[in-house]
Amino acid sequence: MIGRNRNATFAFIKDRVWQKINSWSGKCLSKAGREVMIKSVLQAIPSYVMSIFRLPTALINSIEKMMNSFWWGHGRTSHRGIHWMSWEKLSAPKIHGGMGFKDLSVFNLAMLGKQGWKFITEADSLVARIFKARYFPNGSFLTAKIGHNPSYVWRSIMGARFLVRGGAKWSIGSGASIPILNEPWLPNGECIRSDIPGAQFVSNLNINSLMNLHDKSWNEYAVR
Repeated sequence: MIGRNRNATFAFIKDRVWQKINSWSGKCLSKAGREVMIKSVLQAIPSYVMSIFRLPTALINSIEKMMNSFWWGHGRTSHRGIHWMSWEKLSAPKIHGGMGFKDLSVFNLAMLGKQGWKFITEADSLVARIFKARYFPNGSFLTAKIGHNPSYVWRSIMGARFLVRGGAKWSIGSGASIPILNEPWLPNGECIRSDIPGAQFVSNLNINSLMNLHDKSWNEYAVR
């Protein structure tokens, strides 16, 4: 159960990162070794939790500060070091002058967006059917509402829906299952909104109403 104090709920992630850092801080690791440790071990610790829950910003900032201190530390002699570059810059790709470390808040959104994408592409899976029955029984993930008394998992996934919306559009086949309004089916990924004049005349129609079904071409008369 996820209570109101989410920092306390997910504090075990921070503790595990801290334990790993302490176990390595006494070893003389090169910069290459520190890079491998951060990318392969430290940043992998919260991956599973991040694919289900949106972690609090304060917790993510605290974890990134620990990683930054470990990166600039001096091994056995001291736990401190001059931070010559912020974590934000270190998180940039190497071709842009960074080290390619993960921005954990962005990575968290990406993992949650992947779950939302699965609701669309793997609609027959058990988890997709459960969430659909609970939160959007008569629609799709892209048109779902947050609902009454939602779980923290659903709130987290809904918080990343803008990523899915921003990069998804329909690939039109028969057009029988794609509504004309409020769905991203236009070439540039935009949609025809239901609040434009005359939208009420096509509110219940799908894309196949605008097509010549025998050759799957547009019916210019119907479109106009």
